[in-house]
Amino acid sequence: MAVDVVMPQMGESIFEGTITKWLKKPGDKVERDEPLFEISTDKVDAEIPSPSAGVLKEIKIAEGQTVPIQTIVAVIDGAGGAAASAPAPAAVPAKAAPAAASAPAPAAAKPAAPAPAAPVSSPATPAATSSSSSTERIHSSPLVRRLAKEHGVDLSAIEGSGAGGRITKEDIEAVIAGQSAPSVAQAHSPAAAARPSVPPPAPAPVAAPGAPAVHGSQYVAALQIGVPRERIYFGNYEVQPLSNMRQKIAEHMVASKHVSAHVYSVDEIDMTKVAAIRAKAKEEFEKRYETKLTFMPFFVKAAVAGLRAYPTLNASLDGTNMVLHREINIGMAVALDWGLIVPVIKNADEKNLLGIQRNLNDLAERARSKKLKPEEVQEGTFSITNPGVFGGLFGLPVISQPNVGILGLGAIEKRPVVINDSIAIRSMCYVTLSYDHRVVDGAVAHQFLHKVKETLENWSEPLV
Repeated sequence: MAVDVVMPQMGESIFEGTITKWLKKPGDKVERDEPLFEISTDKVDAEIPSPSAGVLKEIKIAEGQTVPIQTIVAVIDGAGGAAASAPAPAAVPAKAAPAAASAPAPAAAKPAAPAPAAPVSSPATPAATSSSSSTERIHSSPLVRRLAKEHGVDLSAIEGSGAGGRITKEDIEAVIAGQSAPSVAQAHSPAAAARPSVPPPAPAPVAAPGAPAVHGSQYVAALQIGVPRERIYFGNYEVQPLSNMRQKIAEHMVASKHVSAHVYSVDEIDMTKVAAIRAKAKEEFEKRYETKLTFMPFFVKAAVAGLRAYPTLNASLDGTNMVLHREINIGMAVALDWGLIVPVIKNADEKNLLGIQRNLNDLAERARSKKLKPEEVQEGTFSITNPGVFGGLFGLPVISQPNVGILGLGAIEKRPVVINDSIAIRSMCYVTLSYDHRVVDGAVAHQFLHKVKETLENWSEPLV
């Protein structure tokens, strides 16, 4: 029995996903719940398990392709006989080919056929009641609509290349990049049909590693004939396409700088007392609770104290309204070999230090093994990032939207400081607060940092 494998919906606001890697190939045996392929979405990268045991019969969507949710991406033969029904699909088109009336050309059928997974249209766009206007039916994802709004692009002027005319991320990016994206009216006008297409350039030699370099027009020609960018090499450098996650990070960071009025405040914290508590307790802590004790839960607890005292930083902006969140959900930036992700510690104000440490370790481990769920990277109300773990003195982080603040932690290192007119060696740490000046003023920002500093320098809370 054949079982369809579909692109899953990884969260309520996610309507498409990109297949980044197939972990099995056609003919391979798979077990139920065994990782089958990896996807990347606006929210999270994840491994998708097989819905059934059997043999992977067919892969319908190649690596690197973005498709709507519920699109069939592969077929599993649950009986294990992948070859039994394989000839059937090939035989049908062969018999139907002479009957032109009953088998329209794919190009003519594409705009008329509805999408298999009924794309979700924009809430602000009424459903189409007539085919006379291309503006009456616009299928696109929230990401596409956001990009269109940011760059002033009229979605009604774009003919989507996705199923059922859905406007994909690639369509909107092509328009933003200044590439040709003809409107529906242009695409179907007699003038457009009669207009000669640009003749393709002559195939250019594409160099493998160690072969002669490819330059200028040859590079463009290589792309146009379908050569992957990662296979095009140059004399003293090579072109590597951004991963899907890297593209998402770029979009989010640019959007954050465009939306929020970033301002930065810096303070210095004496971590000597916390360092002594940790050094004394860490071996027993790990042995007893089977988890390592790091500095991070101390900073989380201090941030919670600061957010309780100054709730303006535990907020978001909705138009001209400030939304003050009652829950304190701390997003923690986790560096991955292939990018960065921010899983969220939900209700951090209700957890003790041990609970936060366990939550941190669990989220970080599953982030690195692509086991996070979409809801675990959502609903953050404030964020913390730790460039100090890589030796950074301090950093000026970009705010994670829709938060209005993010705390950056520098390296904890011993430095000479003046205490009561005497020089002493103390474990010191610079901290920075990036905040949205539309909501938070400098006075509140420094009061928040002072509360964080006071909590850590006078630590009195038990570890468990």
